[in-house]
Amino acid sequence: MVNSVDLLGSVGAMLTTIAFIPQIALAWRSDYFSGISLPMYLIFVTGVAFWLAFGIFADIMPTIVANAVTLLLAGSVLVLKIRDLRRRVAATPGSP
Repeated sequence: MVNSVDLLGSVGAMLTTIAFIPQIALAWRSDYFSGISLPMYLIFVTGVAFWLAFGIFADIMPTIVANAVTLLLAGSVLVLKIRDLRRRVAATPGSP
């Protein structure tokens, strides 16, 4: 049986995890990435990877699941942002 503390943590983890879906959808559909901060996503994805490692070592399943999904979603935004930056550099006149 799930206690109220676990339920509270699970709902919070679910909401903060799915919060990335609108960002991914908007960036993917609009092909607009200028509003996405590369340093923020680099730091955030690194932090989530550490939280995932913590969850694995501490054997805390809600932490593992939430951070694995968050890493996938935020990592997707990061990859799209980096891809966009590379595409912009390649399109700049005079770039190799």
